[in-house]
Amino acid sequence: SHFFGLNRDRLNLMKKSSIIMHPGPMNRGLEITAECADSARSVIVEQVANGVSVRMAVLYLLLAGAQQEQGGLLA
Repeated sequence: SHFFGLNRDRLNLMKKSSIIMHPGPMNRGLEITAECADSARSVIVEQVANGVSVRMAVLYLLLAGAQQEQGGLLA
């Protein structure tokens, strides 16, 4: 965490237009400080929420493709 974690010092080195992303679950205090995770530049909550939808869509498409190959009908 000392070498790779995100903290205030590293956050200050980033461009002001940069955002903080993390797929979750995160280890606050180890890989990212709470200050960084909760900052205005953090989009972690949105990323995690959208990740659920994306994974559901990918699973649906994979299963639908498997049904098509077997001659099944899609809903």
